[in-house]
Amino acid sequence: MNSKNRIFEVDFIRGVAIVLMVTFHSVFDLNHFGYIQIDIYNLSGFWQKFRNFIVFLFLLIVGVSLYLANFNGINRDKFLKRLIILFFGSMLITTSTYFIFPNSWIYFGIIHFIFLASIIGIWFVKFPNFSLFLSIVMFIGYKFGYLSSSFIFKITLPILNLPYITEDLIPFFMWFWVVLLGIFIGSKKLFKFKIIQNSLTNKISFLGKNSLLIYFIHQPMFFGIFYIISR
Repeated sequence: MNSKNRIFEVDFIRGVAIVLMVTFHSVFDLNHFGYIQIDIYNLSGFWQKFRNFIVFLFLLIVGVSLYLANFNGINRDKFLKRLIILFFGSMLITTSTYFIFPNSWIYFGIIHFIFLASIIGIWFVKFPNFSLFLSIVMFIGYKFGYLSSSFIFKITLPILNLPYITEDLIPFFMWFWVVLLGIFIGSKKLFKFKIIQNSLTNKISFLGKNSLLIYFIHQPMFFGIFYIISR
């Protein structure tokens, strides 16, 4: 979607996800530098559920945006440009976290996942009903243990010398169903609920329009500030 045909509701939902993400990362940084003491890595705890909700919102909008931008035909130049940004962004995240968290650096986080999901998801844009069907199958398959990415990690971790603990991991089978669901939602325009436009919602929508830029700059900025203060 270009600036001329952006959809306010989509940008607003993405903006809400940005606000929640910045909140989560702020808490993460405060915990990392010892200003607060919480078990943020507890998978059954509040903060991991909060993180999962943020990931769900982002990936749902990835699917919606994939459909809206390409249902009339793939804009190859624009799509390739976005893939290049995502690729180098993911490499930047991997490289920076390798030095900051040498024992738990990020090798397949949210940006890595969106890069791969965009390449695969683009093939489902013309088949939104099948996307919904496959989304349901994948969700059920994962919940009942029939689909899992664990075998991939068991094979690749020792071969590639990847850390067994990582700061961010988005398993493919656990989350790709959300992107497929987003494609279906985009095709049926189920995101078109009424949002009153005012100063607050417009600001949140603005964040959504610039979500990728905010994602890349906010955490290094926050982390750097907390590090300087701690020193």
